[in-house]
Amino acid sequence: MEPLVPSAGWGVTHIYHRVRPGSGDAGKALVAALDAFAGTDRHQVLTSTVLGAKADLGVMAIGPDLRAHDTLSRSLGALSGTLEPVFSYFSLTETSEYMATVEQTRARMLTEHGPDGLDERMAEATARLERYRNDKLYPLLPVRPVLAFYPMSKARDQGANWYKLPFEDRRRLMSGHAAVGRRYAGRILQLVTGSTGLDDWEWGVTLLADDITAVKEIVYEMRFDEVTADYGRFGPFFVGLTCPPEELPERLGL
Repeated sequence: MEPLVPSAGWGVTHIYHRVRPGSGDAGKALVAALDAFAGTDRHQVLTSTVLGAKADLGVMAIGPDLRAHDTLSRSLGALSGTLEPVFSYFSLTETSEYMATVEQTRARMLTEHGPDGLDERMAEATARLERYRNDKLYPLLPVRPVLAFYPMSKARDQGANWYKLPFEDRRRLMSGHAAVGRRYAGRILQLVTGSTGLDDWEWGVTLLADDITAVKEIVYEMRFDEVTADYGRFGPFFVGLTCPPEELPERLGL
């Protein structure tokens, strides 16, 4: 069957399960399903055991072929005697609409530095913008010990409707929001994926970290940012400890 690929971005599936201890065959089937997805070209799967009682197993799957995402979901669903889904989320990788364009970058550089050396500076800036775009649309995520995920939307409330704000106001607010995130560079890797029209929330946020304290700190600090304080609406939070798929049967008692 031919792959089914979005015209922009890759699919991202998050599924969280409760696990009922079962036979070794269930553990083998789980690992086989995860390996089959990860073995598809340009596809990646990150697995985690979830802290707390919301779920036991977290699966994050990234890749271009929507049929591969569907196959993985159905393969996990076939393990219904062992895996009970408690939450799932589908989204697409995307770039921010507030990302500076090449033309805006050129205008800013002319204002700040004048025409001298503009071509060289623009070549470097264009390369950075392209790297940023590729990292967002076609990510290869590092495996870090902590993986956190939550869905969110922007408010459409009376007196706090994000979608009635002029674009430049939204862009200014998001610039300040992004500045908070940049302070955690090296401590937090963040992937924001879009789900408007695809799932119940508008974005999915994945945070990868070596230290769980960094997750707590960035989310707390973001709460004071104007974008979040006035317009942020959040779904459930899941935090897990990552491990290779082959270690899951032992860690989950399968």
